[in-house]
Amino acid sequence: MTMAGPPEIKQLLDLSARIGNDALLVQASSGNTSIKLGDTLWIKASGKWLAHAAAAEILVPVDLAEFREKGNVNHPGASIETAMHAVLPHRVVIHVHSVNALAWAVRLDARERLAERLNGLDWSWIPYVNSGLPLAQAIEASIHAQPNATVFVLANHGLVVCGESCAAAEDLLHEVEQRLAVPARTSAGFDEGFLSEIVAHFHWTAPDSTALHALATDPVSRRILRDGVLCPCQAVFLGTRIASTQDCEGLSEPPAFAIVEGRGVLTSLRISASQRAILNGLLEIVQRIDAAAPIRYLSDDEVSTLLNEDAHRYRLCAEQNAAGPKSRSNQ
Repeated sequence: MTMAGPPEIKQLLDLSARIGNDALLVQASSGNTSIKLGDTLWIKASGKWLAHAAAAEILVPVDLAEFREKGNVNHPGASIETAMHAVLPHRVVIHVHSVNALAWAVRLDARERLAERLNGLDWSWIPYVNSGLPLAQAIEASIHAQPNATVFVLANHGLVVCGESCAAAEDLLHEVEQRLAVPARTSAGFDEGFLSEIVAHFHWTAPDSTALHALATDPVSRRILRDGVLCPCQAVFLGTRIASTQDCEGLSEPPAFAIVEGRGVLTSLRISASQRAILNGLLEIVQRIDAAAPIRYLSDDEVSTLLNEDAHRYRLCAEQNAAGPKSRSNQ
């Protein structure tokens, strides 16, 4: 459905476009929005980019009565998070991968630290579970315990806010963002000359963003990345370990990026738009994590569960949708 539909749909699409074009909230095809109209849940389709909501068909309808009967969603194009949106009683649901929220949500002491900042809001902490039905079940259990909750912080995953209208949900999102805002660390410059010598001999290039070099020049960020995987999108789009340029010699398929310790970051010539967006988001997260913060990384089992055939299809779909409708129509 496009903006020619009910006015509530246009409001959701406008909201989705605003959110999707804010890289501190959404990266690539991550995040999703939904609205319940009667017995139909309109939700962003899997692999679609919220940023394209103003010009592309990004929503799919899901029969809520069928969901309640079967306890699952069988729509082939629906987001993996459809069940979570369906169990939430609120009319409008916004799920984002906010870098500010994630900077807190990857901490072992997240629940306690968030309580300080979200005091006065009806909010709930959701320990990490897999996306899909496990997450929906965790959200549903949380609602039973806290029926008034409109804010849900998902460990190692992101943020969900709810409201009875698009405006109410967006206002709540902005309030939560203000409360969770963390300034990013500044870091030293990068060694452009040294990196240029490497680029001349290998299939690498300097990243579009000079800020990205902080992943290599900031010791705190290097350590955080070295010690594990922070969130699902990192594993799905960027892999499970941080490579150096030496690690990549002779590989037929180099990773999306590599770190030259203390010197800077190089990106693969084959890096996709989705990978670039996720990488820039990862930078924003780690630059906001305090140096002394105790971090909860995804376990090996959790990462293994993520890297399945569905994740591969999702990544391909996200990359196919990266160009947006106008570019694709000219191909």
